[in-house]
Amino acid sequence: MSIEFVLRLVGMVVFGAAGAYLGVSTAEGFRLPPEATGLIFALVGTLFGLVVTPWLTTIPARTARRILLSTPTETIVLAFIGLVLGLLPAVLLAYPISLLPKPFGTFGPLLAAIVGGYLGMTVFAIRAEDVIDLIREVLRGGRGGMAGSRSTILLDTSVIIDGRIKDIAEAGFITWNLLVPRFVLEELQHIADSADILRRNRGKRGLEILRELKRLDDPSIEIIDNDIPDVVEVDHKLVMLAREMDAPIMTNDFNLNQIAKLQGVVVLNINMLANAVRAEYIPGEIIVIKVIQEGKEQDQGVGYLQDGTMVVVENGKRYMDRTIHVEITRLISREAGKMYFARPVDE
Repeated sequence: MSIEFVLRLVGMVVFGAAGAYLGVSTAEGFRLPPEATGLIFALVGTLFGLVVTPWLTTIPARTARRILLSTPTETIVLAFIGLVLGLLPAVLLAYPISLLPKPFGTFGPLLAAIVGGYLGMTVFAIRAEDVIDLIREVLRGGRGGMAGSRSTILLDTSVIIDGRIKDIAEAGFITWNLLVPRFVLEELQHIADSADILRRNRGKRGLEILRELKRLDDPSIEIIDNDIPDVVEVDHKLVMLAREMDAPIMTNDFNLNQIAKLQGVVVLNINMLANAVRAEYIPGEIIVIKVIQEGKEQDQGVGYLQDGTMVVVENGKRYMDRTIHVEITRLISREAGKMYFARPVDE
């Protein structure tokens, strides 16, 4: 027997009894025997209770349950704290307001309690992240300045799979809270379950990186349930969530980078960071490179530095699979990375 069925029975009995009482009380007005009006009103009340009870019990309960499940725990706790803090001024003002002339003195305290509780609950729920950051600052002793400031960063699937985020975090260069939306985690799990062995290995690597990040004391990493239900594509969800939370995105995805920037979202690109800290050679410098493949143009050879930067060697095709000295002739630097052009020294 379901709870909904039991509630319908209870509603039928309650509304039926109320109908019978109302029928007997108003029998004189209808000029009918009390038994007849009581029976008619009881039947109407029973039918009314059968139809209306779910709208008064189970449907609101289901809606409240759905809202509670989709709302982060910290938001619910802070909303309750905000409710209590909002009611405190209302309690203090209740007596002075009650001394006002009627009807202000009669309804004023109740109205103050409703307004104070609503404002406190709403403000704390909407600014939950800021309140949490403030509490953390107080608990940490309020170091102040940039060293003590805390913010949040949304992580994209690509930057988790890349893995360099863990090395950067271990080096102490990240002082923000790292957030992984649930839909990004689900995409990562979907990749890990792929039939393609390469995609499966990439997904498993991403999940392992998340586990290792969880073990770090600082920065903290958290899985959040915030979602954009009306959007299906993960990249668009992430951009819209970043706009909603006013938080930057950390990604290595070039297309996501461009989409986010067009919509005014701050993007932290690890590839750009890596390019910024790479040692940069200037034209005229001589380096050692191993030519490992042919270039796109005729007689070109291609080699790579230890950090993965491509070096195109003019007339380097004949040095295939050999390590030679080359002279840097020019550098091309773009968001996607750097590329050097060089020529063999013996020329």
